[in-house]
Amino acid sequence: MAGTPDTPRIPIIVGANHRTGGLTLRDRLFVEDAELPGFLEKLRDGGIDQAVVLSTCDRVETLIISENAEADGKLLSNMLAEHAGMPVAEIEPSLVLLKQMDAVRHLFRVASSLDSVVVGEPQVLGQVKACHRLARDQGMTSGDLEALMQAAYGAAKRVRNETAIGERPVSIAAVAVGISREIHGRLEDVTAVLLGHGDMGEVIASELLRAGLGALMVCDFGIRSSADLAERLGGRHVVETDLAGALANADIVITAVGGRGQILSADMVRAALKSRRSKPQFIVDTGLPRDVETAVDRLDDAFLYDLADLERLALEGRASRSFEAETAERIVAQDVDAFLRGRKERTATPALNALRTHVMALREQVLAEAGNDAERATHLLMQRLLHTPSERLRAMAQSGEDVAAKEQLIRDLFDIADDEEETP
Repeated sequence: MAGTPDTPRIPIIVGANHRTGGLTLRDRLFVEDAELPGFLEKLRDGGIDQAVVLSTCDRVETLIISENAEADGKLLSNMLAEHAGMPVAEIEPSLVLLKQMDAVRHLFRVASSLDSVVVGEPQVLGQVKACHRLARDQGMTSGDLEALMQAAYGAAKRVRNETAIGERPVSIAAVAVGISREIHGRLEDVTAVLLGHGDMGEVIASELLRAGLGALMVCDFGIRSSADLAERLGGRHVVETDLAGALANADIVITAVGGRGQILSADMVRAALKSRRSKPQFIVDTGLPRDVETAVDRLDDAFLYDLADLERLALEGRASRSFEAETAERIVAQDVDAFLRGRKERTATPALNALRTHVMALREQVLAEAGNDAERATHLLMQRLLHTPSERLRAMAQSGEDVAAKEQLIRDLFDIADDEEETP
């Protein structure tokens, strides 16, 4: 929304995130990719020409460059309420309004994954870039906003390069994926088998598939068939009578039975390893009580982890990320200061360019008048540079205006010492 010609354009952010609004509200506010062109068009109709909508599972926040933060803040609140199909008074307590430095800092922290539910998750920066790309495709990023987004990416890159914030997994499923890669390398060449229907087993299998797992088998256990689960996960259904063959083919074994005793014995794993010619096997026991005989851990080429092992590694990852986050926050603070300082310096550039052009014009005039007389040219240039400022300062003083601040500015700009005497 337009302000006066001299009104500074500042970044503002309005929206809800995982700290301010619940999942139900964020679901209502979520802007699908297909809805984004219409949403941005409404912003344009409201006088906003630069905007990015950060719409992810953690947040729905609209970043704009504004000339009237109060009016534009209300406009964004009303638009979000309309999009959610809710009264604005109902969602306003969950909305955040950030302006200028606070908005810059927030964007830099979001891009650096310091404001996420799981700090340090690498996919966050990709989500921000995707939202930015959608806005750019609609012609809603340029000038100030484009510079701000690029500065945020720079901060995120520094955080990634100068800290280990994203190196250690922090969830049980992510730990399992990490161990799988350490043992087997590329998951695209790996086969896993899921035994049972436990929730954690399904979560780990799903995470492995998202990470690129080559093939998944889902094996029956007990009277309940696993055919539906296999179909849901996109895996191959295996009946319990074919378990031995499935184990021999599995690089990763996930057990999720629980309460039925130890379904996987050391003898069964030993036989599978023999068939595999001692090719290593990663076994994840998510059963409570345990599904796998503890003696399996003593077999060569069998790598057994239970939930306690995975949780311990996840906790270590969280502690590591918390420690690294302190360094990351300092990096973000430095980059925010640098961005804002550069922005302030750029506001002085037009005046400095005008001053340089003015002085060059005076120089050309006095050189033409003085000919080859360097001393006369210097004297003329000094007189003309000082004439107008001197006259205006005298006029201000005669009118009763306090000129002390202007005098001090002159001393600061030209590095004149306070005790330096005036030349007679």
